[in-house]
Amino acid sequence: MPRAASSAMDNSCQALCRSLVTHNGLQPESVDISQSVLYTSLMGLLLVADKEKELTLGNGQVGLRNIGNTCFLNSVVQCLSHTCSLRDYCLTKVYLQDMCSSQEPKLMNAFTQVLTELWDADSRDTPVNPGKFYSIFKEAVPYFSGYSQQDAQEFLRFLLDRLHTEINRRSSHRPSEKISQEPEYTRFRIEEEASAMWKKHLERDDSKIVDLFSGQLRSSLHCSVCSHYSNTFDVFCDLSLPIPKVMSQSGSVVTLRECLDLFSQEEKLDEENSPLCERCNRRTESTKRLTIQRFPKVLVIHLNRFTMSKYSICKSTVYVSFPLSKLNLGPYGPVDCGPVLYDLYAVCNHSGSVNMGHYTAYCREEEGWCCYNDSSVTPISENQLQSNQAYVLFYQLDTRSATRK
Repeated sequence: MPRAASSAMDNSCQALCRSLVTHNGLQPESVDISQSVLYTSLMGLLLVADKEKELTLGNGQVGLRNIGNTCFLNSVVQCLSHTCSLRDYCLTKVYLQDMCSSQEPKLMNAFTQVLTELWDADSRDTPVNPGKFYSIFKEAVPYFSGYSQQDAQEFLRFLLDRLHTEINRRSSHRPSEKISQEPEYTRFRIEEEASAMWKKHLERDDSKIVDLFSGQLRSSLHCSVCSHYSNTFDVFCDLSLPIPKVMSQSGSVVTLRECLDLFSQEEKLDEENSPLCERCNRRTESTKRLTIQRFPKVLVIHLNRFTMSKYSICKSTVYVSFPLSKLNLGPYGPVDCGPVLYDLYAVCNHSGSVNMGHYTAYCREEEGWCCYNDSSVTPISENQLQSNQAYVLFYQLDTRSATRK
């Protein structure tokens, strides 16, 4: 850069920072405007400007190279790539502005680079190599080291957790606050208690991942001796649903509604397996039921096809039919919450057996659906989406119809 141009830029930067300092009520002559302040100020303005720009995207119909039994990774990344809110957040790099940590978000940067190549407007549909992203992920999660086949849902959970940790808006070094103990006779309304627990969660964990994928489950315990009700609230990033047992798996069909019914049905607990009753102050026979207290913007449903038997892991090949639009979770939420509708936009499939399987993804595009099979991308019709291979379903909340979030 010519010396004159460099000097002019330095003067402009100094003027910009003095303007920022004065705007915040400080005296310019009392502030040491260092290079780090200049850099931070300029990066903040550039990020805001980039955020306001309209993204120029390709069609996203680009495959991912299989670099050694990585179909589980490829299928999940394609589903996340079609989670539009997450994709746009990554491509604009707003996370650099949001994150609290001063450490480089290596995994988020690598993930963003993969998305950038998948959605490059000038792409020639050449498959993207996710090698660098996978290497960084394995450094963070050594459990996935090696080249053996992994479980897609486990990978999704670990990936979202690591991305959240890197871009958390809350500091990991925040001093723990003392929680005031309420008297035993004090009881909050369920909504107030749930809201307080959610607020407490956000004080520690608050990121775009939480914004999109996190919901809240309510576990209600009813003592059969004194009829006392108690509630606990837990955060979830996916719903792992059991598949109802059928007499014969071949040709058998169950609905997603039946899986949800089984997940939320009342469970009887004997004295040995029941927690202490707060009123009886002892273990008693009780009933437990799960409901959704807070609905996520992106609903991830895991169909639990792999179960442990006495000596091995078995895979269920039951055909689970699921709606492509207007999945109503209202009946599984708080009483009288009204309809809460979701639309399907991606499916992660698993074909084959426990030890010799393969993952693919179906993702919704503007003009229809496409099948992502590692490097290959081909259009498919809606009637091909339903199969006994569906493993993880991705739904987007229809905010126009939702009465609760």
